[in-house]
Amino acid sequence: MAVQATAAEHINPYEIALQQYDRAVAYLDLPKGIINFLRCPKRELSVNFPVRLDNGDVEVFTGYRVHHNTVLGPSKGGIRYAPNVDLDEVRALAMWMTWKCALVNLPFGGAKGGVICDPYTMSDDELERLTRRYATEIIPLINPHGDIPAPDMGTNAQTMAWIMDTYSMNVGYSVPAIVTGKPINIGGSQGRTEATGRGVVICMDEALRRDGHNRPSEIAVAIQGFGNVGSYAARHAYELGYNVIAVSDVTGGYYNPKGLDIPDVLDFAAQNRHNLLEGYQNADKITNAELLALDCDVLAPCALENQITAVNAYDVKARLIVEGANGPTTPDADDILFARGVEIIPDILANAGGVTVSYFEWVQGLQAFFWDVEEVHRQLRRVLIKAYDEVIRIRQQHGVDTRTAAQITAIKRVSGATLTRGIFP
Repeated sequence: MAVQATAAEHINPYEIALQQYDRAVAYLDLPKGIINFLRCPKRELSVNFPVRLDNGDVEVFTGYRVHHNTVLGPSKGGIRYAPNVDLDEVRALAMWMTWKCALVNLPFGGAKGGVICDPYTMSDDELERLTRRYATEIIPLINPHGDIPAPDMGTNAQTMAWIMDTYSMNVGYSVPAIVTGKPINIGGSQGRTEATGRGVVICMDEALRRDGHNRPSEIAVAIQGFGNVGSYAARHAYELGYNVIAVSDVTGGYYNPKGLDIPDVLDFAAQNRHNLLEGYQNADKITNAELLALDCDVLAPCALENQITAVNAYDVKARLIVEGANGPTTPDADDILFARGVEIIPDILANAGGVTVSYFEWVQGLQAFFWDVEEVHRQLRRVLIKAYDEVIRIRQQHGVDTRTAAQITAIKRVSGATLTRGIFP
């Protein structure tokens, strides 16, 4: 039974992840025990730790690290800093990471981490102390061959550098491969920072091309979110000639029906410590809700989960949705949009560019042999287009929507590896 959404209620992302899983696994002939096994997180860690603030006070923060599955390899997943982080959100994100890695055929399982905090109200020194203490608390779970964190919402390359240094100080030698998404000068990969946003546009461009749309300037694109994913998606879409008419962040939406000058928007955001768009003048101010309902060809939700629900799905005018965020569309909204003929490139495909280049970074770190950015971009496109082809094949085979096809593909790979390995002991 689908979760019914209203504008006021909280939608549990873990329940949505399980609903999506149940829909897809129904198409696979798997033993009941394996089906139940893949629904459950492998392990969960909750930590409470003190951090000294700049004013001398000590505040206790709560953090999590969840491993959903490790059948295909070490677990992989970002660390999120946000006020609304909770264990069910982290569970959902870890589960989606399992399917995402399997879908693009990476030798990783899924993990996720998070700390309940508001990074926008904390100084850099406070964030460093929080990060180093959190990293120390989760050291029992992370290592370069078992669980490799990466950035997510509210964290960045500097956060990963602090985690790498903390881990390295604990083991007594430098371990670049303990995290991905770190600065290039300490073992990061070329092309990692923009990888998720670039991957969103690779998938969007491929979908439009296959549908016969070969003139990017005639395609209006609206992007919700202007963090690491949305900003780089906007940049790459603009570089390819697409007409990006709207972007948004926590301060609201910014809309120009004739098209935004994305380099100008990026330059404005760069002047703010947190890259916010508040005060941008060369566009009309709209709400995030209004952005989702804009008259456009492509909508790319690149912010938070549960943005398109049964409440607003009928307002969406885009004919193609490319999910840069994790879980931005609820199952009820999926049904409504599918019935209306709206194509959705699901999150586990559309935003897999980040974990794909994280894999490249991890491999480069283990080998101490690094690629140039052209090679990273070439390999990223190769991986995503191959996964896209497989999803379309499965969609046609089963007569399902693209999200269900993507999940069928991923679940089949994880369950197949589980059955081949067997149940220990």
